[in-house]
Amino acid sequence: MKKTLIITAIVVAAALILLFALTRITSKRNRTELYTEVRRGPFEIAVTSAGELLAEKSVDIKGPEIALGRDIRFFNIKIQDLIPEGTVVREGDYVATLDRTDLNNSLKDARESLATLKTALDVKLLDSAVVLNDLRDGIRNQQFTVEEAAMTLHNSKYEPPTTIREAEIELDKAQRTLEQQKRSYIQVMAQNKTDIASQQYWVNKVSRRVKDIEEVLSQFTIKAPSSGMVIYKKEWSGTKRKVGSMINPFDRVVATLPDLTSMVSKTYINEIDVSKIKIGQDVNITVDAFPAKRFRGVVTFIANVGEKLQNTNDKVFEVQIKVDGIDPALRPSMTTGNKIIVTTVKDAIYVPIECVQAGADTIPFVYTKKGTKQIVLLGISNEKKVLILKGLDPGTVIYLNNPEKDEKFRLEGQDLIPEIRAREKSRHELAGAFRKKPEGVL
Repeated sequence: MKKTLIITAIVVAAALILLFALTRITSKRNRTELYTEVRRGPFEIAVTSAGELLAEKSVDIKGPEIALGRDIRFFNIKIQDLIPEGTVVREGDYVATLDRTDLNNSLKDARESLATLKTALDVKLLDSAVVLNDLRDGIRNQQFTVEEAAMTLHNSKYEPPTTIREAEIELDKAQRTLEQQKRSYIQVMAQNKTDIASQQYWVNKVSRRVKDIEEVLSQFTIKAPSSGMVIYKKEWSGTKRKVGSMINPFDRVVATLPDLTSMVSKTYINEIDVSKIKIGQDVNITVDAFPAKRFRGVVTFIANVGEKLQNTNDKVFEVQIKVDGIDPALRPSMTTGNKIIVTTVKDAIYVPIECVQAGADTIPFVYTKKGTKQIVLLGISNEKKVLILKGLDPGTVIYLNNPEKDEKFRLEGQDLIPEIRAREKSRHELAGAFRKKPEGVL
C-alpha cells in the first residue's frame, strides 16, 4: 500500500512538471507572437468593394414593336416561355414566346367587326345599284315623254291657239320633270358615293387593324437578332426578367446578348471613399467563381450623382472598371472583388496599424523590443498598415500591442513632437477652411 502511494505521488509530480514546462513553452510562444518587424517595400492605398460583371456592349432581344399609326393598344405582355439563361444561340434561333391571349381576343373582335362591315358595304353597294338603276330608267322614260310632248306641240301648229298653248304647257312640264329627275339622280348618286366611301373607310381601317394585329402576333415568337449567349434582363428592382415577367411598349427587352469580349465590373463606392477614386486608376479584380484567377482593370466611369441602393440608407456612387483582356470564363452577373489602387509608394517603411499607440496627448508611438517607447511620425495608411515617415528603421522589432509593465519603457524620439504638432495644426486649419466655404463652393 505504501509502495503504491509513493508511485502515485511520483506520477503526479511528473505530470505537474510536464504541465509547467508546457505552460512555459506556450507562454514563451505567445510572447513571440506579440512581436513584428518594421518592413520596407512597396506600399499601397486601395479602396475595395464588391461588384458585378457586365458586358460593356450588348444587343437587346426585344418584343414586338408597334409602329406609329397602327391601331393597336397594349400595355403589359407576359413572357410565357424563355430559354434558360446562359444558352448560346445563333442568329434566328428561338429565344422566347409571349402570351397571345389578350391580342388573340382583340384579333377575334376585329375580324368579326370586319366581317360585319364588309356585309354592310356589300348591301350598300347593291342598294345603290338598284336605286340608281331605277332613277336612270325614270330619266329615260321621261325623255320619251318630253319627245312625245314636243311632237304633239309640233303637230298642233294648225290647231286653235288654246290647243297650241296646252301642248306648250305639257312640253314645259315634261322638260321640268326631266330636269328634276336628273338633279335627283345626281344627288342620290353623290349621297351613295359618300355612304359607300364611309363604309369603305371603316372596312379598310378594320382590315388594317386585323393585318397589324396578325403581324404583331407573328412577333410574339421571339428570335435572336444575332449570335451570342442569352442573359436575362434585370428589372429596376434588381430581379431578373423571366417567365411570368411583363414587358410593355416602353420597355420591350426580354433578354440581352452581351459582347463577352469587352467586360466591365460595375461597383458602388460609398461617399467617403469616392473622392479618392479617379479615372484611369489601376484595379486588381478577383471573381468569386474563379478564386485562383486574377485580373487587371482600369477605372473608366465615376457617377457624378450619388444614389441609395435598395435596403440601405448609405449614399453610394456607381463606378465602372474596364477589365483588361479577354477570358472566355467570364460571364455577366458574376460577383467581383475590386481593389482600386489609389496611391502606391514604391519604397516605404511601414508597420501594422495595431502597433501604433497614442496617449492623452495624441502623440503616436510604438513599443520596441529593446525596451523603448519610440515616438513616430506617421504618413498615410490603408486598412492594415501605416507609413512611418520618421522614428523607425526597417528591421526594428516592435510590439503588436501593449506589453506588460509598459511604464518601464523609456521614451525616445521627443525631437519629432514639434513636427507632429505642426502637421496636426496644418490639418486642423485645412479642415476649418473647408468647413467655412460658402455653400456650393467645392
